[in-house]
Amino acid sequence: MTGADVADDAGGTRARVNPRMTLAVVAFAALGYSLLQSLVIPALPDIQHRFGASQGTIAWVMTGYLLSAAVATPIVGRLGDMFGKDRMLRVVLVVLIAGTLLSALASSIGVLILGRVIQGVGGGVFPLAYGIVRDELPPKKIPGSLGFLSSLLGIGSAVGLVLAGVIVEQLNYHWLFWVPFGMTVLALIAAWLWVPPSPVKVPGRINWAAAALMSFGLSAALIAVTQSDSWGVGSPKTLGLFAFGLLLMASWVQVELRSDTPVIDMHMMRLRGVWTTNLVAVLYGVGMYASFLVTPMLVQEPTSTGYGFGSSIVEAGMYQAPAALGMFFAGQFAGAIERRVGSKPPLLLACVLATIAFVMFATMRSEPWEIYVANTIVGLALGLAFAAMVNLIVQNVRQDQTGAASGVNTVVRMLGGAIGAQVAATILTTSVAGGSPTEGAFTLVYVVCAIAALGAALAALLIPSSARRAITSRVVSSAPERA
Repeated sequence: MTGADVADDAGGTRARVNPRMTLAVVAFAALGYSLLQSLVIPALPDIQHRFGASQGTIAWVMTGYLLSAAVATPIVGRLGDMFGKDRMLRVVLVVLIAGTLLSALASSIGVLILGRVIQGVGGGVFPLAYGIVRDELPPKKIPGSLGFLSSLLGIGSAVGLVLAGVIVEQLNYHWLFWVPFGMTVLALIAAWLWVPPSPVKVPGRINWAAAALMSFGLSAALIAVTQSDSWGVGSPKTLGLFAFGLLLMASWVQVELRSDTPVIDMHMMRLRGVWTTNLVAVLYGVGMYASFLVTPMLVQEPTSTGYGFGSSIVEAGMYQAPAALGMFFAGQFAGAIERRVGSKPPLLLACVLATIAFVMFATMRSEPWEIYVANTIVGLALGLAFAAMVNLIVQNVRQDQTGAASGVNTVVRMLGGAIGAQVAATILTTSVAGGSPTEGAFTLVYVVCAIAALGAALAALLIPSSARRAITSRVVSSAPERA
């Protein structure tokens, strides 16, 4: 065997690929997906007008995407652990290309929504990318690389809001899909060339009964949350569907506990380092998504309201640029920080910073510079938090559980985001004066965000402390032998 080859899990050899190139490829793929999360949000009114869709129908452009991502992400992560993360990455990118192309060519709202549902499967890119990084990069490079990848989820969302305004004003909504379509095609080609076969695979099968219970349970709960604004928070339909979703989820947990081949190992989920990190992710998601939804709305309100800035779509997007920059810089330095002090302290710091930023939004937002400063702090907090959470998950599970465990962490963050966005929408729509939400409604949303971030900080205190290089030692002890 030459120095250019490494041992694979079957005892053969596989070509060594430059780890930096592998990281660049999975990062590019992750960025293409994360752009799709927010790119369409500023264009929803335009899309609704073009298709003559109702408010309830247009909401499914986002709801369908969210449902699909929530259901597919942990399953794709598990399939990657079983059949190879490189193989599943290519499959997911093909599905994402198909969904994006369908939306770009859509001539009806139904086809557009179908395309968005298919795009949601692309959420599996992130757990697969985390697993590939853990498999392929040197142990010392893993914390920083995971931090960089996890920050792309927030960076892509913020950049998507900035780009959307320019695309809608200069071109048309179809280009909201053509841009990520081109990126995903390039990512697929690069994945064939520079993502090597997975060295760690876990033979097994999917328990489809458990997968169905999880899928329907998540779907029911998410539909109840996202539709509560139109159905009414306390309506029998909302409460009944949410309760039904919880019942299915409880049944899913029982099935998984008895299964020899669980989709998600519930014993793994009960590890203190895992469930506490997931609790932080839920609470953090509430504040993050609510803030991303509300701040562009705030600055676009007319100056006649006494609090709005009368910004255009492009200008509203630019207010989010500091958040993207903050996430980028925090993601760059998170790995070095965590190698010195572990992952828990940066996560605590991130929660405190987020709380400060939301308090600033609630009390200081009369001048543009105040919005820029608060959004910068939000970005720094998100960059540190995303990096710390994924590293905490990875260091607390076996290497063959990385895909499933990180997939669940991504999903619970989405669930928190769905709850936060819906709470924000409910507050804004139930407190209206002169056709616009009242200033007090925006203040209340930011207070809720601050409470959620403070709750995340308290939850982070429950995370077990680890040695400074816990993640490195964990990876070394579980990594396959290399020739």
